[in-house]
Amino acid sequence: METITEIISQINGVVWGPVMLVLILGTGFFLSIGLKLMPVLKLGYGFRMLWQGRKGTGDGEISPFNALMTAMSATIGTGNIAGVGVAIFVGGPGALFWMWCTALVGMATKYAEAVLAVHYREVDEKGQYVGGPMYYIKNGLSKKWLWLGTAFAIFGAFAGFGIGNMVQSNSIAVTLKDTFEVSSLTTAAVLAILAGAVILGGIKWIAQVAGKLVPFMAITYIAAGLIVLFFHIGEIPSAIALILESAFTGHAATGGFAGAAIWVAIQQGVARGIFSNEAGLGSAPIAHAAAQTNDPVRQGVVGMLGTFIDTLCVCTITGLVIVVTGVWTSGESGPVLTSLAFAHTLPYGKEIVSVGLAVFAFTTILGWSVYGEKCVEYLFGVKSVMPFRVIWIVVVFWGAQQKIGFVWLFADTLNAMMAIPNLLALLLLSPVVFKLTQNYFSR
Repeated sequence: METITEIISQINGVVWGPVMLVLILGTGFFLSIGLKLMPVLKLGYGFRMLWQGRKGTGDGEISPFNALMTAMSATIGTGNIAGVGVAIFVGGPGALFWMWCTALVGMATKYAEAVLAVHYREVDEKGQYVGGPMYYIKNGLSKKWLWLGTAFAIFGAFAGFGIGNMVQSNSIAVTLKDTFEVSSLTTAAVLAILAGAVILGGIKWIAQVAGKLVPFMAITYIAAGLIVLFFHIGEIPSAIALILESAFTGHAATGGFAGAAIWVAIQQGVARGIFSNEAGLGSAPIAHAAAQTNDPVRQGVVGMLGTFIDTLCVCTITGLVIVVTGVWTSGESGPVLTSLAFAHTLPYGKEIVSVGLAVFAFTTILGWSVYGEKCVEYLFGVKSVMPFRVIWIVVVFWGAQQKIGFVWLFADTLNAMMAIPNLLALLLLSPVVFKLTQNYFSR
């Protein structure tokens, strides 16, 4: 087992190395320039389309609003709470700046993914709309690229069981046991029952739950963070100055912080930013493909909001709370660091973070079940959907009770391997995105 772990670790170091980070950022930058910075300039328009998209107008399974909430249910989770804590612990406060940069170009990536997902989606044997990277590779590129779509579906199916299932259920179990002394078996049983009640109903039921749970928890978490920042309002300017300075100079060791060079800050900011918002991984467009819309660009401007809300709002709140409270030098990391930051100011700060992490992780289980299901359906047909759902629920129960360090490593590696086919497809199909966008806004 140690040998396998070592091999996977080496592969992980390659697939999440400089080449991958440059590919993800480069693709986002290329799309941003090709779109003439439209995702940033049309941000307000995107929110108007989101508000209008509470009710769908066109073909599809779920409303544009619920499509975004389904996608965000998979992204707002451990990356926003634990991931930011890890990024600052390893890379220093400057890592937060590079997370912002990743999000700004990532908005263009998410936009392109959603546009292509709707433009090239199909209707399956049950009359349901399906789409995502495997479909826009299949329908948008020549047959010689068909293997690329199959590779994405295989990586996505396996990655889902790890990063979207076992890692999440285990995080919930560990958090609840540490904070409220709830046994792992109890957590596993409750999680499996709740997940089963939602997942067996399919994407329409998942979207309904996500449409109510995600906005409520995101607003609650952001509100708690803003309260902490209000009590430290005088430290915010110096915290922002520290973030900007550290982003370009690195940061020396101080307190429990071991110190970090500029490259480490960049690497952590980009990697954790991508882990948080999933821009470029190709997961979110699977949800957006089911949106009730007649125009792919309308869903695209809604889809790009996921990256903005996830990273530029939720992750920023987490990062600023950690920096202004000064706990980033404590030597703690991950969710413990975030809990420490909230508890520094709020009486029940640890409990707020624990409940937030548990609910966010639960919604991630729901969102990723959609992604895994559609990948399996692409590979084996609609008959494989129900067996997949049952297996998914069983794995939720099992994963909550295991030590899953290896699973996290393996799933993280597969996540990067999902990104490669998707990013290549985005670059090859970028002329389609640019043309659809130009035609839409010229109208």
